[in-house]
Amino acid sequence: MFPSKKNQVLKLITRRKGKPCWTTYLVCRITMMSRMKPNRLRRKRSRVAANSVPSSTVTEINEKSCTEADSSSKGSGSHQRRLWVKDRSKAWWDECNRPEFPEEEFRKCFRMGRSTFEMICDELNSVVAKEDTMLRAAIPVKQRVAVCIWRLATGEPLRLVSKRFGLGISTCHKLVIEVCSAIRDVLMPKYLQWPDEESMRRSKEEFESISGIPNVVGSMYTTHIPIIAPKVNVAAYFNKKHTQRKQKTSYSITVQGVVNLKGIFTDVSIGWPGSMPDDQVLEKSALHQRGNQGLLKGVWIVGGPGYPLMDWVLVPYTQQNLTWTQHAFNENIGEIQKVAKEAFTKLKGRWSCLQKRTEVKLQDLPIVLGACCVLHNICEMRGEHMDLELKLELIDDEMIPEVPLRSASSVKARDSIAHNLLHHGLAGTSFL
Repeated sequence: MFPSKKNQVLKLITRRKGKPCWTTYLVCRITMMSRMKPNRLRRKRSRVAANSVPSSTVTEINEKSCTEADSSSKGSGSHQRRLWVKDRSKAWWDECNRPEFPEEEFRKCFRMGRSTFEMICDELNSVVAKEDTMLRAAIPVKQRVAVCIWRLATGEPLRLVSKRFGLGISTCHKLVIEVCSAIRDVLMPKYLQWPDEESMRRSKEEFESISGIPNVVGSMYTTHIPIIAPKVNVAAYFNKKHTQRKQKTSYSITVQGVVNLKGIFTDVSIGWPGSMPDDQVLEKSALHQRGNQGLLKGVWIVGGPGYPLMDWVLVPYTQQNLTWTQHAFNENIGEIQKVAKEAFTKLKGRWSCLQKRTEVKLQDLPIVLGACCVLHNICEMRGEHMDLELKLELIDDEMIPEVPLRSASSVKARDSIAHNLLHHGLAGTSFL
C-alpha cells in the first residue's frame, strides 16, 4: 500500500475511535485492497506466476484436445491445461543404462552383470510394466527393476535413491515393494524350490563326498535381520543376545534357510520375531510340517547346536566330555554346517539392506527378504562372483534348545553314523 493510502486509513481510524487500532487498520486495509482495479490484480497474479515457472517444468496434458479447445475458444481467454512436476535429474541412471557403460562398474552397482539384470527384467516385464497415461509417461521396466535392486544392494536411504534415479521418494518406495512382490510371485517358483528326487540324489552324493555322512540333502541355518522397534508387540522382537553383545537395544526378525552344496536356497522361512530361538523358528516353518508329514523320511537336514536332534534333523553333539568318536563326528558335520553359513554370509554381503535397520514396514519386510533370497539364487546359478570386499563376518547366537533330543531312534542313528566315520577312516584328525 502506498504511503498516501496508508495515511488516509490512519486518519479514518483516528476519526472513528480517537486512537489507532491495528485490528481496525487491517480491516480497512483489506477493504481498500478489494477496491483495487481488476487490471492491477491481474498484473500482480501474472508476476507471481512468472516468478514460479523456473522452479518447475510444465507437462502438457492431452495436447490434441487442448489444441482443439484453444482454437474453438479463441478470444475468450481460455488457457491450456498443464501439470506441474518437480524437475529431477536422471543423469546417473541414464549413464548406467547406456550399452557402453563398463560391465565391471555395472556389476559393482547392481551386484550382477548386465545379462543377468536384463534376464530379470524380461522375466518381470509382464507384471511390472505400466502404460503411459494422459498425465505422464510410465517409468520403464529397466528403471523400475534398477531402483529395487540398487536399494537392496546398497541399503541407501530412499531420499538418496530418489536423487540418484530422478524419482520421488514415495515413488521409489512403491517401486521397491512392487518389484519385490513380482520377484516373489514370478521368480520364486522357478528359482527357489524344494528339490525333486533327482536333485536330492545329487545332493546326497555331494554332501557325502565332503563329510562322509550319508543321506544329507541340505544344510540349515537361521540368521537375524535388524529392524526398527515395532509399534506393537515390541517384546516379541527384542533380541536379547544381540543387545548384550552390542550394548545397544536390538530388535530383529529371523530368516531360516536350507541350502544345497552350491549355496543355493531350497527352502526359507521368514519373518518370525527375533526373541524366538532357532528350535521354535523351525517348529513354525513349513519345513517342519513337511517333516511331520513323513516327506523327509530317510534323509537328513544338518543344523547347528541351536536345533534339536530329530528323525530328519542331524545336529552335532553338545554335551561335555565328548569321546573321540563324537569329536570326529562333530568335525565332519561342521563341514556341512559351513555351507549354510557361507550362503548366508554371501546373502547379507551381496544385499547390504540386510545389514542395517530398514525403512520398510514390518508387514512388507518378508516380501523384501524373500526377494533377496531369490536374487541370491539367481546370481549363484548364473555364476555371478561377489567382490571380496563385500564379505562380512556372520555372528548369530545359537542357544541349546530346552529339549535337545526329540527322538530315541535319531540318537541311535547319529551314534551309528559317528561310529562308521571313525572306524572306516572317514573322520578327520584335527580333534586328536
